[in-house]
Amino acid sequence: MVGFKPTDVPPTAAVKFVGAGTAACIADLFTFPLDTAKVRLQIQGEGKTPVNLKTAQYKGVFGTISTMVKTEGPRSLYNGLVAGLQRQMSFASVRIGLYDSVKQFYTKGSEHVGIGSRLLAGCTTGAMAVAIAQPTDVVKVRFQAQANTSSARRYKGTMDAYKTIAKEEGMRGLWKGTAPNITRNAIVNCTELVTYDLIKDSLLTYNLMSDNLPCHFTSAFGAGFCTTVIASPVDVVKTRYMNSAKGQYRSALNCAFTMLQKEGPKAFYKGFMPSFLRLGSWNIVMFVTYEQLKRAMMSARVSWEAPF
Repeated sequence: MVGFKPTDVPPTAAVKFVGAGTAACIADLFTFPLDTAKVRLQIQGEGKTPVNLKTAQYKGVFGTISTMVKTEGPRSLYNGLVAGLQRQMSFASVRIGLYDSVKQFYTKGSEHVGIGSRLLAGCTTGAMAVAIAQPTDVVKVRFQAQANTSSARRYKGTMDAYKTIAKEEGMRGLWKGTAPNITRNAIVNCTELVTYDLIKDSLLTYNLMSDNLPCHFTSAFGAGFCTTVIASPVDVVKTRYMNSAKGQYRSALNCAFTMLQKEGPKAFYKGFMPSFLRLGSWNIVMFVTYEQLKRAMMSARVSWEAPF
């Protein structure tokens, strides 16, 4: 077996909560440049001047990363990392770490878990996570969207961003885009966690794989692809709306209609490749790390409680 062996003692809710947040932060450290490239591609074309392949500043995920490194330096790829890690510790801990507990609550402890209970649990923890972590997401997106030059910087640092947004836009500014973000994360959480859950259960039920790293890798890859296909349109609208200047769009729906009128349906899948590369790799790193962390923490707990 690859990695830590499963313990006989199932992980507690606290272990899942801490493990999910830690695993998500590790995944973010590896995949943050892809997320930044995705944001840049998603907001490209939202100005008054139409953007085509010839005039586009960013072309493809690796072209975007290359352009950013040349014009703004390598550090620009990690703009908003502090807010991103703050987001994952508060966000992933809730939406992933509490998923099993909420799922058990809806099934009332039954061993049979239907897809309806899984979807309901995913929607619940996704909405709860957004309600708590939305300000960190707003700051992260704005840092990723701004060019890393002195003339283009909107904020001096992470704490300055929180203060400035609250001062200029009120507390509502920190929760800007909550509605599209809840919609996005309900979709993402359901697709991501439920798909991972179902693929993993199927692989184990039909004895195609054992509960080890290859099984976690396969499940995570499938979850990442399905999530990207379903969630990309909402993700683009969320990014555009959260990054917009005050008064640019009346609402998230107005933002979506404006995109459709000015840029056509393809605009909703802008940044799809970096989204998939990011979500796919993020899911793999996160779920594999999460599974191993749960086992390591439970093994440590068992050893601490029964040292002899």
